[in-house]
Amino acid sequence: MKMLTRDRVLNFFDKVQVMGIVNITPDSFSDGGKVRDENTLLAMVDHMVDSGADIIDIGGESTRPFAPPVTLQEELDRVIPAIRAIRCRHQIPISIDTTKAEVARRAIEAGADIINDISALNHDPTMVAVAAEHQVPIILMHMQGTPRSMQINPTYNDVVADIREALAERIQWAENHGVARDRIIIDPGLGFGKTASHNLTILRELKQFTTLGCPVLIGHSRKSFIGKILAIDDPAGRDEATAVISALCAWNGAAIIRVHDVARTVLAVKIACAIGQTAAGQ
Repeated sequence: MKMLTRDRVLNFFDKVQVMGIVNITPDSFSDGGKVRDENTLLAMVDHMVDSGADIIDIGGESTRPFAPPVTLQEELDRVIPAIRAIRCRHQIPISIDTTKAEVARRAIEAGADIINDISALNHDPTMVAVAAEHQVPIILMHMQGTPRSMQINPTYNDVVADIREALAERIQWAENHGVARDRIIIDPGLGFGKTASHNLTILRELKQFTTLGCPVLIGHSRKSFIGKILAIDDPAGRDEATAVISALCAWNGAAIIRVHDVARTVLAVKIACAIGQTAAGQ
């Protein structure tokens, strides 16, 4: 499966795409405050590109549990200069992680190729028009509640069936408002209104989401459920476990794997895909 951006192609048939996370925020749960200036930003992106990243995901508003919102201008001030700097240096596809239509529009004008909306077009009803007008791929993520409320007793009748149904509805809504289905990516939203048990069930049943007919993105990197299982408090200490999960996700049908540590993930995904290709050849 291939997906066209404005100037680049995402080829999901040839390989699982690894998306490197770059947060231009002071308060993200894992890497908040690490990007201090343009030199720090470019060094981080250079390392991700050299390590084999296929996409760079830029975010200017923390979506950790209980995170406060930021203003439109503050988010623009964080992400637009970053996108321009990266685009001047690299041709790699850039994703803008935002729920605000104006941020997405300005980011695309600055050189971004993909919209990553954790609200699945629920937060800002004009976001769908930006995606349709610019004909860029859009990631629709499932979230129960908002970042400020999502981890307060999340409940489901059947976590996989409920999320799958919700994503199917958002896919249809996006199509009805001018976004072509072949430009939609879905994300079950690990950790966004889910318990550790919910997250593990989603990972085990990941292939069920591929039946919706859209590429599946999985974002498990350094998340708290890994820390709970392994008793690792430091998010950066969860990278080895993240790589293990990345390999399992690649095996189970994920098209994009969104991570902080690109190098470990690229190696893990290559091994998983090599095993899968050998099994298919037999």
